[in-house]
Amino acid sequence: MTNAPPSAKTGARTSAKTSATAASEDLLGKALDRTLLRRIFSCVWPYKRLLLAALLLLPAASAFELAQPYLLKKAIDEHISIGRLPGLDRLGLLYLLMLVGQYGTGFLHLTFTQIAGQRAMNDLRARVYGHTMALTQAFFDRTPIGRLMTRMTSDIESLTEMFSSGLVSLAGDAIKLTFILIAIFSLDWRLALFSMVSAPLLFGVAAIFRRIVREAFRDIRTKLARMNSFLQEHLSGMKVVQAFAQESLVADRFEVINRDYRQANARAIGADAALYSIVEAVGSFAVAGLLWHGGARIHGGTLTFGVLVAFIEYLSKFFAPIRDLSTKYTVMQQAMAAAERVFALLDTHEPDAPTTTAARGLPASSPFHVELDHVSFAYRADNPVMKSVSLGIRPGETVAIVGSSGAGKSTLVRLLCRLYEPTAGRLLLSGRDIRTLPPGELRRRVVMVAQDPFLFSGTIASNIGLGAQAATPARMTDAAVRVGAGHLLTRNPEGLDASVGERGNNFSAGERQLLSFARALCRDPEILVLDEATASVDPETERLIERGIVELMRGRTSIVIAHRFSTIARADRIVVMNDGQVAEEGTHDQLLTKDGVYAHLHRLQGAGTGANTLS
Repeated sequence: MTNAPPSAKTGARTSAKTSATAASEDLLGKALDRTLLRRIFSCVWPYKRLLLAALLLLPAASAFELAQPYLLKKAIDEHISIGRLPGLDRLGLLYLLMLVGQYGTGFLHLTFTQIAGQRAMNDLRARVYGHTMALTQAFFDRTPIGRLMTRMTSDIESLTEMFSSGLVSLAGDAIKLTFILIAIFSLDWRLALFSMVSAPLLFGVAAIFRRIVREAFRDIRTKLARMNSFLQEHLSGMKVVQAFAQESLVADRFEVINRDYRQANARAIGADAALYSIVEAVGSFAVAGLLWHGGARIHGGTLTFGVLVAFIEYLSKFFAPIRDLSTKYTVMQQAMAAAERVFALLDTHEPDAPTTTAARGLPASSPFHVELDHVSFAYRADNPVMKSVSLGIRPGETVAIVGSSGAGKSTLVRLLCRLYEPTAGRLLLSGRDIRTLPPGELRRRVVMVAQDPFLFSGTIASNIGLGAQAATPARMTDAAVRVGAGHLLTRNPEGLDASVGERGNNFSAGERQLLSFARALCRDPEILVLDEATASVDPETERLIERGIVELMRGRTSIVIAHRFSTIARADRIVVMNDGQVAEEGTHDQLLTKDGVYAHLHRLQGAGTGANTLS
């Protein structure tokens, strides 16, 4: 019996993804700089000593750098301009030492900030990944995987970049500008005031471009997330794209997304280049004005040539941080936009998500009686998939769940595994609501084998064991042999260490299913759920695993969504689902005698397939 997702489910998930996208884009319009900075620094706080060391190096680095123009002034006024060479060599050596000090402290400063940033973002990435794994399957139904990948990779990388050339550098610039102001006003306050005439204009321009750059980079992050989502989806489904000759159409759609991303970057680059050019132009005019005014004062004897040279040096160093402000704003706004998205993911809390801790688990000797107590569920509020279903399954009983497509069969078993949460009612395991059980314990005792088995890249051993503590090589080999997958080990010289490609692409569909059976048997669960687990297995492979399925189900409670009569025949009881409710229960013969839904499905399938399957 098949249980393809009904159109209502697809529509609900599509609608949910659209809503999630809209919510994400709305979030990017909010200005939360201070809140975000506090949250970012909470991630860095464990490495505050490294950051403190980096900050303490900033005044020293500025002092080394700003001593250089003063040494030039002394060399010109006290030696070069009057032709007195003695002592000039000492000034040259001191100038060299200032250079060494500047670059040495700069090296240490950058090293400390990078180490602190990398460690903090490593912690944040692990935190985001762990939080994501704790969310329910409903979250992944409505959230494009490409967006999640963007948040865990490039978004967090933008936060890392902020520490190396963004936030801490801004602090260094502030210290440098303060030292420059002190130096120039100490040398000549009138010339200092003349030099600073253009400063208010520069800061005003920077403030205007700050908003423009921020909006541009929000747009870039949104467009990049869309591109990643598109690539992840279509690269994963490339077989379908090629099978239906849709390469040209998909390429055209990608071109539109790619062009939008390029245009978003072009707007950011234009704003960045404009700010840089304006600051550079204003700075050049300021230097020209300084030469004119300073030259006149030198001619009048109220200013020395050394002081003018020092002022030009200080002024160039004053405008450099403002000129580079566009780059720093670029980094900062990238980080702010990325932080909005990352923390929005961390703030995603589902009220029914599995708890990470619980008061107590089930006793090891618990009989594992399964009970559904008026359970209802809906992917979308106006379209319930299950309607007040009550059902009891005795310890050691094998129950086959049958019904037409969309009847709620797969939903029932996914609720039992807590991939979704009931919208009403309770699911009980040995009398305990499964929501009060630790998710780890529940999923050790309840194992599901899905219709479409998923293998991870690695080895056969890593896929069969999959984190099971008792998964010794002998146990994994025994599990593989018992379900009929022994030939997959013997045909490879590496045995359990044989390589498994991405998604198990170097194995056939039937072989992947055999390995998924071995994975389930290796964990030895008390409750086994087979969600049409033989649907993708060909008749020859099915014969190979018949004995393995019997072994797999022996001595444990089994819930089987079945469409093959060979599987249904082994069931102690058949439960017929129809329109989200339990329509009938009984054995195969009893249900045929009732001449109800089951008998109707049996006649329809028998007429179409020779009575080998029921769907």
